[in-house]
Amino acid sequence: MPFSTGVAVLILIVVASAGADTIVLKNGRRIVAEHVTESGDRVSYQTPAGELSLPKSIVARIDRDDFAYSAASRAGSEPPVSAPQIEPVRGYEDIVRLTIHDNAIDFAYLARLESDARSGGAIPVDRVAAARHAAAQFLIAKGDTEDAINQYRQALIFAPDNVGLLLNLAVLYLHQSQFTTALDPLEHARRGTPESAPAAADVAKLMGWAYYGANKMELAIQEWKRAERLRPEPEVEQALQKAERDKSQEEGYREGETAHFSLKYNGAAAPQLASSILRALEDDFRDIESQLDYTPPEQIGVILYTGQDFADITRAPSWAGALNDGRIRIPVQGLNGVTPELARVLKHELTHSFVGQKSHGRAPTWLQEGIAQWMEGRRSSGASSALLDLAAQNEMPSLGSLEGSWLALSGNSAAFAYAWSLAVVESIVQSGGITDISRLLDRIATSSTEAALRETLRCDYAELEQQTVDYLRHAYVR
Repeated sequence: MPFSTGVAVLILIVVASAGADTIVLKNGRRIVAEHVTESGDRVSYQTPAGELSLPKSIVARIDRDDFAYSAASRAGSEPPVSAPQIEPVRGYEDIVRLTIHDNAIDFAYLARLESDARSGGAIPVDRVAAARHAAAQFLIAKGDTEDAINQYRQALIFAPDNVGLLLNLAVLYLHQSQFTTALDPLEHARRGTPESAPAAADVAKLMGWAYYGANKMELAIQEWKRAERLRPEPEVEQALQKAERDKSQEEGYREGETAHFSLKYNGAAAPQLASSILRALEDDFRDIESQLDYTPPEQIGVILYTGQDFADITRAPSWAGALNDGRIRIPVQGLNGVTPELARVLKHELTHSFVGQKSHGRAPTWLQEGIAQWMEGRRSSGASSALLDLAAQNEMPSLGSLEGSWLALSGNSAAFAYAWSLAVVESIVQSGGITDISRLLDRIATSSTEAALRETLRCDYAELEQQTVDYLRHAYVR
C-alpha cells in the first residue's frame, strides 16, 4: 500500500533501531552502519538511499558490535547480570516453608528468628540470613525490588559479612541503575573474599558492571580483566571487548560534566557546542523529570563524535543518527550549535534513559519509542491517514507483536511501527494526561505490560488499539 507523505518521511527520521557495526577506514573515518557484508573486494552496507559499498582496500577493519543497540530495548536496560547462589544452611527448605506460605511472608516467624539471633550464636544468625534471603527472592518474583532490597539490608544487620547476601543486594542495585550504591556492598564483599574463592570472580564481574554503568570505563576494564583471569565467561569477555573499544575510541576526548551528565567529546568539537549540548540536556532533564515523576539515580553518560562524515543529524538507522546503549552517543560532524533537529534528538535519547530506568528496563519497544517521540514534540498528524487506512484493512500490527526487538523489521514496517507507537502514546496522554504514562511505567517495572495496562488504564491491548484508532479519527480526520 502506498505511504502517505508523512509516513514515508518517517523512514528518514526514526531513531536507529537496528544493531550497528562500525566500518573503520584507513584514513580514520568511522561509518556506523547496519547489515554490513563483505563480498569479493567490496564492503557493502545499508543506508536510507539503498545499499552502498566501499572497496576493501580502504577499509582497516569492521568492528562487529556484539552489544547491538536497539533504541527501545537497550536504553537504560538492566545489565545482564544475575545473582550468585547462596550456600544453603542446614534445614533451608524448612526455613523457606516457614518464611513463605499462603503466598505471603510470615513476619512473625522472621521476628522470632531475629530474637533468637540477638542472643548470639552462628546458627541463629545463619537462619535469619536464610529466611530474609527467601523473603527477598519471594518479593523479587513478585516484582517488588524495593522491598527485596530492604530484606537484604535487614539480613546484613545480623550477618554483615555474608558475601552471598552482599552480592545479591548489589545485583538489585544494578538492576535499578544505582551503580554507585552497588559498589558499597561489592567493596565490602571483596574485603571478605580471598582471591582464590569462587565468589571473587562474581565480585569482579559485578564491580565491572557497576563501574561501567557509572561511566568509569578504565575501572570497569580492570575489573572485567580480573574476572576473566579468575573465571572466564562469554558474558564478561563480550563486555570487556565492548568497553575496550569504547576506551580506545574515547582516548584523548575532552570531558565536561553537570549535575546530571558526564560528557566526553573529541578535541575537534567546539567546546561551546559541548557546553550548549549540556545546557540543552539539563533543560530537557528537568522537563522529563517533572513529566515522568522520576529522577535517574546516576549521572548519564554522553559521547559526542566528530570523526564521521555527517553534515547534520539525519537520525537515519543505517547512519546511526543517535544511539543510547546506556550512554547517549551523538555524531555532531558539521554542527556549531544545537540546531532544532539536534535538540529533538537529544530529548528523544534522554527520554530513553528515563523510561528505561524508571521501568527497570522492562518497558516494551512500542512504549519506549512512543514516549520518546512524544517527548521530543512529534505528533501523529502526518501519519494519521496511513495508520487509519491500515486499521480499516485490519493490517495494523498488534502492540503485542511490537513488544520486543524491532531489529528484523523492514524499513517500511519500522516506519509504521514508530508511527503507530507514537499514536498509541499520544492517545493515552490525550485521554488521561502524562500522569497515566508515568503510572504505567511504574507498574511495568513490577509486572507484565498487559497487566500494567489493566491496572492503570483499565484496558487490554485490543481496547487500547481501538482507543488509538478512535483518537486518530477524532483528532485528525476532517
